[in-house]
Amino acid sequence: MYAIFRRELGSYFTSPVGYVVAAAFMIFNGVFFYVQCLYNGTSSMSTVFQSMFFILLFLIPLITMRLFAEDKHNRTDQALLTSPVSIGAIVCAKFLSALVLLVICLSAYIIDGIILSFVGSPDWGVIIGNILAMALMGSSFIAIGIFISSLTESVIIAAVLSFAVNVLISMVDTIASTIPWDWMKGIVSSLSFQSKYNSFSLGIISFADIIFFLSAAALFLFLTDRMIDRRRWA
Repeated sequence: MYAIFRRELGSYFTSPVGYVVAAAFMIFNGVFFYVQCLYNGTSSMSTVFQSMFFILLFLIPLITMRLFAEDKHNRTDQALLTSPVSIGAIVCAKFLSALVLLVICLSAYIIDGIILSFVGSPDWGVIIGNILAMALMGSSFIAIGIFISSLTESVIIAAVLSFAVNVLISMVDTIASTIPWDWMKGIVSSLSFQSKYNSFSLGIISFADIIFFLSAAALFLFLTDRMIDRRRWA
């Protein structure tokens, strides 16, 4: 498992993908941080975290698009499927490699906090809490992207479908507002990623929200495992 994890993580930095994702994240974070914190003279980073929610919708599909689709396209997936490593371990190794890249990007918030400490008094509890929240939410998006990557051998299709699903997820609150039945509106609203993430961005850490993101990630990793297992015996 560790060998697969190391290979996948290293592949992000032997190709442009890792650098493009990290650079895009840093640029958008820098712009939001300057405009919403430094320019406005506030040490609250809540609006920065809320804005970066939408940037992740674009960036995470770039992280996950190649994880299984590229192996299928290059016909190297058979080597993995016939290796002594379990499918679950393969899926987890690829998932963790993508998550580590995301955490590397999230380190930008530590730099933001240090800069703010020179001009104000940042709330480090909120900053650390939001890094945790974005990692949790990102893990769900990564698991979804990995599942979609396992469905196709085209990295472009995997990226586009992942982005479409992420956008649909971001529209859950809007969709719920159009439902006339309160009981159904409540069910749909309970699936909102954005409302749960926004709570974290305001410094409200809910155990139920943590379980929600972890459960979503576990569900799609399980579905990926089943999809790959079906291909192994096909």
